[in-house]
Amino acid sequence: MLKHKDHFHGSDLEKIEQIYGIKKEAIVSFSANVNPLGISNHLRNSLSAQLDAITTYPDREYKALRACIAKYADTQSENIIVGNGSTELISLFIQTYHPKKALILGPTYSEYEREITLGGGTTLYYPLKEELNFEMDVDDFCRHLHDGLDLIVLCNPNNPTSTAINASKMRQILDACLQYGIFVMVDETYVEFTDARDHITSIPLTNYYTNLIILRGTSKFFASPGLRLGYAVTGNQDLIKQINTRQNPWSINSLAEIAGRLMFQDKEYVSETQKLINSERSRLYQLLSSWDSVKIYRPMGNFILVKILKDDVDADLLFDHCIRKGLMIRNCSTFPFLDNRFIRFCIMSPEENDRLMEAFAELLRPSIS
Repeated sequence: MLKHKDHFHGSDLEKIEQIYGIKKEAIVSFSANVNPLGISNHLRNSLSAQLDAITTYPDREYKALRACIAKYADTQSENIIVGNGSTELISLFIQTYHPKKALILGPTYSEYEREITLGGGTTLYYPLKEELNFEMDVDDFCRHLHDGLDLIVLCNPNNPTSTAINASKMRQILDACLQYGIFVMVDETYVEFTDARDHITSIPLTNYYTNLIILRGTSKFFASPGLRLGYAVTGNQDLIKQINTRQNPWSINSLAEIAGRLMFQDKEYVSETQKLINSERSRLYQLLSSWDSVKIYRPMGNFILVKILKDDVDADLLFDHCIRKGLMIRNCSTFPFLDNRFIRFCIMSPEENDRLMEAFAELLRPSIS
């Protein structure tokens, strides 16, 4: 069995192949949080017919792409910045805004802290509380705000807890931040997987708050991590001008620009994805909630956080048991405020989900009812 230091992320299939001797093509990754449908047939067929696009530069301002995103996200194209994945946009925003002290909602993705630190800033964490099922107590959160902070970072829905802050509570946070001159960065990577997107997304709030920027990407929902395409939405036009000035030209290649326009207009794929995720999320949540060997936290994203309650099983053991069956889950003990009792898995196809539940059952209960 692997030791604590040997933890893997969803993109670490090569390391798994090296250590376990399992071909990466044979591994079902429940760790990557990527849409199980893969890229749509419409995108595959349409993009393959446009390979000649690489012989020309894309539109430097990406007007057509931003127009498609605006329609998809129900916002204005002038409020959109596109980038080489949301990672580039996080970096550009941090470089532009230069936060000196940031408060990050945790547990969460490590890239936020890394970028802030690289920019010379310091970070603090506000931990979501397990006794509240990792739901945010907004009143308590707002009491932790002060004029020594200049940035708040929220992942919504949150990774890895899969809990979410609704738009009404986000407005309360934004109002409190305005009092102290605090900017708010919201990562909405997983909001499209929720069954309540219109009640969770903060994009409409960019019309009213200039201290707000929303980040989204295509890696997870549109199953295209290799494409490197993301976008940001903000009503702060001065910030947009500063980021555009700092950003390298043509950071999105011609094929990615075409792929983006195709994806954001593919209503059938969006509907099929949401139908699959909503159905399987509900089924798996109900199933695991009936087991007394685990605790399940109500999920809003396309992944579920699980706490192992059985004394003789921990995240290391469960990971090792599953990976030997070609099933890769996420050991969450590397996230702040979580320990070796927590794992996370994303929702895949019904057949693959059944395989994972069977593997869980072998360690966590004698049979699946």
